[in-house]
Amino acid sequence: MKIVILGAAESGVGAALLAQAKGHTVFVSDKSPIQPIYKEKLAAAGISFEEGTHTLSEILTADEVVKSPGIPEKAPVIQALREKKIPVISEIELAGRYTRAKCICITGTNGKTTTTLLTYHLLKEAGLKVGLAGNVGYSLAEQVIADEHDYYVVELSSFQLDDTYDFRAWVAVLLNITPDHLDRYDYSLEKYAQAKLRITRNMDSSGFFIYNADDPVIQQEFASVFSQTNLLPFGLHHRPDYQLAGYYTSETELCTNLAPGLNELAEQISTAGSPLIGQHNRQNTLAAVLCARVAGLREEQIESALATFRNADHRLQPVGEIGGARFINDSKATNVEAAWFALDGIQHPIVWIAGGTDKGNDYTSLLPLAKEKVKALICLGVDNEKLKASFGSIVPHLEETRSMTEAVRRGAALAAPGDVVLLSPCCASFDLFKNYEDRGRQFAAAVGELAT
Repeated sequence: MKIVILGAAESGVGAALLAQAKGHTVFVSDKSPIQPIYKEKLAAAGISFEEGTHTLSEILTADEVVKSPGIPEKAPVIQALREKKIPVISEIELAGRYTRAKCICITGTNGKTTTTLLTYHLLKEAGLKVGLAGNVGYSLAEQVIADEHDYYVVELSSFQLDDTYDFRAWVAVLLNITPDHLDRYDYSLEKYAQAKLRITRNMDSSGFFIYNADDPVIQQEFASVFSQTNLLPFGLHHRPDYQLAGYYTSETELCTNLAPGLNELAEQISTAGSPLIGQHNRQNTLAAVLCARVAGLREEQIESALATFRNADHRLQPVGEIGGARFINDSKATNVEAAWFALDGIQHPIVWIAGGTDKGNDYTSLLPLAKEKVKALICLGVDNEKLKASFGSIVPHLEETRSMTEAVRRGAALAAPGDVVLLSPCCASFDLFKNYEDRGRQFAAAVGELAT
């Protein structure tokens, strides 16, 4: 077949290499400039490509098109393909054709990356042959060329699920559904939810669907999915109305049961050694532990690996201590909901560093938490008027700065021993920083300099 790949970043180049390895004629087209690292990969493989344009006369000769997840359905090139009835699939769909490994696939609006990394860590520490792929930044298709793993743990966004048809997950995990990316789904939460639930497509009695029974949108939309797979719902607390596969029996003890209702199969697992902070991470941990149990891991293997896990940078990441106060980098919190999780999860008085490019934020949900926990707010941004208007009468102390070094210095001065200085900006980073990673790195560096 002639396969055209649209988009030449991680997923697109991985798909191109796999398609070529399987004997197909491949052409890659990217409307933007292609990064040098990916251009070199394509050139080394002898794969034809173009950048800065989509040549429709070439693209429309394809037997099949693999679309990068970032390209929306309304893009002219996709509309032209639909008109010609040329099949459009995702990299995940292509990769699924060429692997016999068991895929543990994780989706949800929030918590995907943490849950994916933790699940991978649990399986890897237990000695299983496991690969890490998907939205975490590693192409599943490229790994499938050698296909050296028995398992893949795959983070999937709704965009990656949109163009899957025959792909089948062995374990599918749905963490939560809250409004996000609705511009891609006709501003319909129901359509967005259905995109997420696509992760259960094609599952049968040999598979497992792990989902958050506490999430109201999942509860509402799940009934529309006909599934013959094994259902493993989880929740933070035992529920008399629901036979849960996982729930907490105390703050640091969870119960798992892969045959809900048969109490003799229940197993207690301690999470006391886990470094993860907050209620949302307790849910993420439940989901990852259930994945590990399905993969056959024993209680002691899971407990041991939980204690050695280190989350991705900039997600509630401890970066140091000054004068008895802990500094936590949550620069990835670029929206209100993510900041809510951070404020909710920390059980000590907080000096909060927030601000940046406001994305139309409504701070109402944060007001009770700020009133209860935040002793000082340091506004780090070019325009802090909305933060000042929202929190000025709520927190005992508020000040402004446009310098990360100054924000950290003031945070240390305002914090008492036992307090937490939290960078959880609630906003995008583009007013003062290149991106949230740059913001987080500058925070960690400033803490390191002040601590020495």
